Amino acid sequence: MSIDLSSLSAKELSTLIRDAQKRRTVVAKRQPLGKARAQVIAAAKKAGYTIEELFGVDALAAKTARAGKTAKSASKAGRKVAKVAPKYRNPANAEETWTGRGKQPRWLAEYTNNGRKVEEFLIQK
Repeated sequence: MSIDLSSLSAKELSTLIRDAQKRRTVVAKRQPLGKARAQVIAAAKKAGYTIEELFGVDALAAKTARAGKTAKSASKAGRKVAKVAPKYRNPANAEETWTGRGKQPRWLAEYTNNGRKVEEFLIQK
């Protein structure tokens, strides 16, 4: 982390130093994260619960994020997403399609910028 100190006045620097020292004092008084986590897990086990039961899926996502996965992928791990059939097709290249979700593909944006309507590219069923 880098803070540009060159533009700060003497008063702003003093305030920053004072706030940083207060924060350092608070952080120094805290238990190490691993120790606090172990205490919470032990208390949950003693009461007959798992962390996931107490705190929900987010706790599981955070746990797997620490194991090397991202929290976003962990929360979607159990969820199956259905594939969506394409709704629009590029007349110049039939392999290029679009489902209508997300950002418009470049080929369709180019056509619409030239005055054509999106409905012209609907795939007929």
